Amino acid sequence: MTTPDELRPDPSRIERTQRRKDRNQARREAEAVTTRAVHDAALGDFAATLPHRFQRPELLVEALTHRSAANPQQQQLDSNERLEFLGDRVLALVMAEWLAERFPREREGALGKRLGALVSADTLGKVAERMDLGAALRVPPGEQRAGVMARQSVLADALEALLGALYVDGGLDPARLLIRREWESFLEASSRPPSSPKSRLQEWTLGRALGLPDYILVATTGPSHSPVFRVRVVAAGQEAEATGDNKRAAEQAAAEKLLTILGAA
Repeated sequence: MTTPDELRPDPSRIERTQRRKDRNQARREAEAVTTRAVHDAALGDFAATLPHRFQRPELLVEALTHRSAANPQQQQLDSNERLEFLGDRVLALVMAEWLAERFPREREGALGKRLGALVSADTLGKVAERMDLGAALRVPPGEQRAGVMARQSVLADALEALLGALYVDGGLDPARLLIRREWESFLEASSRPPSSPKSRLQEWTLGRALGLPDYILVATTGPSHSPVFRVRVVAAGQEAEATGDNKRAAEQAAAEKLLTILGAA
């Protein structure tokens, strides 16, 4: 039979549990302070590389805040998603203007192919990597350890958000300066309009009366803010699978693999 003394909580055990909780909380707080200090230093270094000094520095902070680091109580409105939405349009406008100026004798279809390649997530990711944008991106320590700051889709989104922030703070001119500085080598890389793997595969199959390639989403894994897509493409009696940070990237990678299998790369 259990006695009243045995039912009474053990004070020493309660005290040990509380001390453990206090140590864990102190460790988390110290980690947060260190993370903020490192991010602030990286943000300052990154800001110094930009062709514009922000009148509203909070816009730059917002542009480089991944939604995993946003405040849930603000419904993640302090993340970079709204600025990304705006920056996507800024990039398209400035790039279209530049292409029309640079290639005055090309028709709309050719300019459209160039535009599609230059504003693609692949190109954006490469530009962001070259700018070392990931070092200034604000993400929680756990996501940082998981490699979120190196994901191409995350970098591409942050770069678009940066363009949106430049536009809000200073208009089109600072955004145009950054775009023309960072995209010049990509724009000048080819004298002919580029063609994506999906377009090349479609042209190859249609040219042989084999119909359109079929793209199938096989699986989606990973957290909601950083998913990985696996896509299968089937064409000409062959198939290939690939993964990507978004569905379109996975489709392009799968098409590239299938082109190689078909000897059409």
